[in-house]
Amino acid sequence: MQNNLGYIQSAVYIVGAGPGDPDLLTVKAQKLLAVADVVLFADSLVPEQLLQICREDAEIIQTANKTLEEILELMIERVRSQHKSVVRLHSGDPSLYSAIGEQIQLLSEANIPFEVIPGISAFQAAAAKLKIELTVPGLVQTIILTRISGRTEVPTKEELADLAAHQASLCLYLSARHVENAQAKLLEHYPAETPVAICFRLGWPDEKIRVVPLNQMADCTHEEKLIRTTLYVISRALLPTTGRSRLYHPEHNHLFRSSVSGNWA
Repeated sequence: MQNNLGYIQSAVYIVGAGPGDPDLLTVKAQKLLAVADVVLFADSLVPEQLLQICREDAEIIQTANKTLEEILELMIERVRSQHKSVVRLHSGDPSLYSAIGEQIQLLSEANIPFEVIPGISAFQAAAAKLKIELTVPGLVQTIILTRISGRTEVPTKEELADLAAHQASLCLYLSARHVENAQAKLLEHYPAETPVAICFRLGWPDEKIRVVPLNQMADCTHEEKLIRTTLYVISRALLPTTGRSRLYHPEHNHLFRSSVSGNWA
């Protein structure tokens, strides 16, 4: 849908804006924002600084007060009737808790061309800020991205207590309003001293990160008055570790490198 000159066709581009820091936009997202005719953005979740990349004459539409039907009607009308290029700017990565599935279905039914551009998710930004790897050899090798049931129900087989049984690096989205319930379910399987990183508005000017034991997760959330835009990272990877990957170990050989004790082919 895009040629080498930066021209983009009349279509909808569902773009991941990342967690908040404008520097964490992908290059493709920056290019699309710079040339799009219309930009719809969730103004309660996406910083306005990102809009500085847009054309001065671009139509900017805030969507925090609009329903999905109203947003779809705007996008379809701009593409079909006005033959314009439309960027739908989502926070984080569109593949996580963004409701793009509904948009994709309706755009497809309306025969509107669209493309999805990934973004950095909050769990990735959190790991970078915390200077940790979420998969530590010999300690934890699985990452679970989930949420607790709220207005949107979680399937029974994905209940938080069941997922906690794995004691993986667990990244908990959209759960600050139900933090006591979340903490209780996590404590069924994680030790009380398991570290939790409480990450509020990552990449925004008022970003906050607190690391506390799991049994203090709810108290800290209330003390900081956090009710939204908060990610919890529950993981032993937050502890000092000495685990080492086999990939770069001198005794490990693979297609591109012989081990120290091995022979070159």
